[in-house]
Amino acid sequence: MKKNSIEPVISIIIPIYNVEKYLKRCLDSVEKQIYTNLEIILINDGSTDSSLTIAKEYAKRDGRIKIFSEKNCGLSAARNLGLKHATGKYITFIDSDDYVSKDYVLYLYKLLEKGNFSASMSICSLMNVYENSGKEVNTGNNKEYTLTGKECIKMMCYHNLVDTCAYAKLGSKELYKDFKFPEGKVFEDIGTTYQLFEKANKVECGFKPKYFYNIRSNSITTRKFTPKKLDLLRMTDKMADDVVRKYPDLKRAVLRRRIYARFSTLNQTFTSKNTVEIKKIRNELIKFIQKNHKELFLDKNVPKRDKAAYLSLCMGFNFYKCSWNLYSKIVK
Repeated sequence: MKKNSIEPVISIIIPIYNVEKYLKRCLDSVEKQIYTNLEIILINDGSTDSSLTIAKEYAKRDGRIKIFSEKNCGLSAARNLGLKHATGKYITFIDSDDYVSKDYVLYLYKLLEKGNFSASMSICSLMNVYENSGKEVNTGNNKEYTLTGKECIKMMCYHNLVDTCAYAKLGSKELYKDFKFPEGKVFEDIGTTYQLFEKANKVECGFKPKYFYNIRSNSITTRKFTPKKLDLLRMTDKMADDVVRKYPDLKRAVLRRRIYARFSTLNQTFTSKNTVEIKKIRNELIKFIQKNHKELFLDKNVPKRDKAAYLSLCMGFNFYKCSWNLYSKIVK
């Protein structure tokens, strides 16, 4: 796509922290974008490996690349710094261990163009790539829709095509005005993406996989459980409270997301030792699920997987653990 006078600058923000194994693949995919009028912002978040050296090599040969460095403050702080320096009319995020199709930016931009730029955001689907097996799973349905922000929040709560991630989305710079990712937290996307949907007048959705999400064995979600991972519950509960305050009729949808967050956290304790602390955490998670389980079965929008998970949990934690591990192997 040749640059012309009406083609706006699009800022791509890429946080970088110790990803020397993946960074070249990511930057290669960005450099090869068909849409060329890009501002590529690399935020070095205190990397201690060769990531910064690699970034500088790319910046030397591509004038669109800008590098900003800070001490290690985490993903949210890096994204916030990127937003501070972004000058494009539109903004998108890419994680440095992932990569994108060559028409990733163009596809998201064309979705907005198709709606005569009346929407403030466009989104695409992920291609989940399991690093160990190389298996690829398309999370979309290859269809396109124009939705309201409220509809997106509802679908997000049910894991129905719309996800919580900061990436695989293109938003206007105005949409990100006065917006900040919560610093010092993990699972920050669940605590922020809904805010963008609330602000968006409408969202152009193209559920085709243009973003390749690399599922690693040592990612935040797959790493050993620590109490820090309870951030997921706090973020989800805050989201639920905020959404219900604005959209009371989404109470059931956000409750499903709260239950899912408990299941997800419970799964992450599988490899933990049965300490007093871990047992207490598990008991609280299971107690919440059991207290609200009727909503799972009354709600037709809840995925069948959730209902199967609850039924297996009724057979005891060990039975649930074995069932989930078997399910995970099939998926991967």
